[in-house]
Amino acid sequence: MHAVVGDHVLVRGRNLGTGLRRGEIVEVRGTDGNPPYVVRWERDGHEAFFVPGPDTAVEHETGAG
Repeated sequence: MHAVVGDHVLVRGRNLGTGLRRGEIVEVRGTDGNPPYVVRWERDGHEAFFVPGPDTAVEHETGAG
């Protein structure tokens, strides 16, 4: 998985009714865009250290630059 600051992570809910979580990557702690990341979750603005699992996708920011 590769990401840059400004990209978003999308995490599918593991349990019925939990829905999709979306957060903005605010810091990349790994080398060359690899995890772990610091993510600001859209639902509540909470920032957390995040290591993506198999249920995670990266939505790359378009139009940057």
